[in-house]
Amino acid sequence: MGKEIERKFTVISDSYKENAAAYDIAQGYICADENRVVRVRLKNGRAFLTVKNATIGYSRDEFEYEIPADDARVMLERVCIQPVISKRRYVTEHEGHVWEVDEFHGENEGLVIAEIELDDEDEPFALPPFVGMEVTGNPLYYNARLFSHPFCRWSAEEKSEHAKKRG
Repeated sequence: MGKEIERKFTVISDSYKENAAAYDIAQGYICADENRVVRVRLKNGRAFLTVKNATIGYSRDEFEYEIPADDARVMLERVCIQPVISKRRYVTEHEGHVWEVDEFHGENEGLVIAEIELDDEDEPFALPPFVGMEVTGNPLYYNARLFSHPFCRWSAEEKSEHAKKRG
C-alpha cells in the first residue's frame, strides 16, 4: 500500500519552467467524492489507474497501477465523468525536493498549482521562488473537484480569494 503526503501551493511566477522537464496529462475520474477517488491518467504514453481515500492531514492511502494506454484512452472517453482534465506538468527540483507544477487547460485554463510530495508530514522543505500561498486542504484546488467546478466557473469571491493567495 502506498501513502501520498502532498502539499499544494499557488504559483506566482513562471520561473519553474527554467530547467524543468514537461509533459502533458489527461486525467479523468470514475469516482470522486469526499471519501474516495478513482482516477485514470494518461501521461507520456503511459497510463495509470489510481485509487485514493480521503485526505487526513496531509496524507492519504494511494494505490496506483499501470494499465494499457489504449484502455486508458477508452476509459477517458467512455467511462470517466466528463470533462476530462487536461494539463501540462513541469517537474523541477529545488533544494533537494521535486516540485510538480501543473498548468491547467480547457475549462481550468489560467489555473497553475505547485505540488510537493514528501516522505513524512513533518519533513522540512524550502519554498522555491515561484511558490505563493499554501492551498493544501482547500477543496477548490483538488483535481478531483476541478472537473465538476472548473476554474472558469469559480465565483468572483473564489477568484478573488485565489488572487490573494497568489500574493
